[in-house]
Amino acid sequence: MSTNHESVELVGDEVVGNLARAALFAALTGVFAYVSFQLPVTSVPFTLQVLGVFLAGAFLGPVWGFGAMALYVVAGAVGVPVYAYGASGLGSLFGQWGGYLWSYPFAAAIVGYAAHGTEGLSDLDDISLPRLVAGMAVATVVIYAFGTVFYAYVGNVGLVEATTITAIPFVPAELLKMVAAVAAVRADDITAA
Repeated sequence: MSTNHESVELVGDEVVGNLARAALFAALTGVFAYVSFQLPVTSVPFTLQVLGVFLAGAFLGPVWGFGAMALYVVAGAVGVPVYAYGASGLGSLFGQWGGYLWSYPFAAAIVGYAAHGTEGLSDLDDISLPRLVAGMAVATVVIYAFGTVFYAYVGNVGLVEATTITAIPFVPAELLKMVAAVAAVRADDITAA
């Protein structure tokens, strides 16, 4: 008596590949969080996490960019030390910097949507530079809106004071992160020149 052994594919190769890429960008953002230092004018740390958010959206698109950053937030929430200064746990998500963390999935989705739209991933060479930069600019506004409002609420300060502490000092650095992200997306163009 013989049995028929058919191969059953529970998860497609494309999903597995996308999950692996999402995990990679979540881990990269965690590594970027270790580049953390305090600016003298604010209690909010400077990190490179937003660069990870930009890259996840640009390389993975809106859905998987969101997924990568959601994975990053969940990993930190359950205790993996991937937030600024190696922090983790729910206390970080609900502390004075928590708003930034909550915004990352949405910001990555915005960059991904600006770069690729909703019809799947575009070739990186076909991504419009103005759309990519605009997506990163809107994502930055979302990140700082979440961060500022959360900081104001947790710190019991006004929005103007919170903006002065949590957003304005970081604008020049965000511009540099945008340049770095664009350079990474356009790496083929740069090396071909």
